[in-house]
Amino acid sequence: MPDDVHAILGRRGAAAEQSLQEYLRAELIAQARQPTVEEVFDRISQRTGGSLSLEEAVEAVREDRDHG
Repeated sequence: MPDDVHAILGRRGAAAEQSLQEYLRAELIAQARQPTVEEVFDRISQRTGGSLSLEEAVEAVREDRDHG
C-alpha cells in the first residue's frame, strides 16, 4: 500500500477511534453491502409489474400534477 494512502487511512481510523485494521474492516463491510450499479440494474431487470414507457409515465405524472 502506498505510504500516503496508509497515512490517510490511519488518520481516518484514528478519527473514528479505531485501529487501522478495525477501520478497514468496517469500510470493506460497508462497501460489500452496497450494491454496485450493475447489481442494481440486474435486480431492476428481474422485476415484474407495470410496463409503462417513459413517455407514458411522464404524461401520467403531468396529468396528476396538473389535475389532481
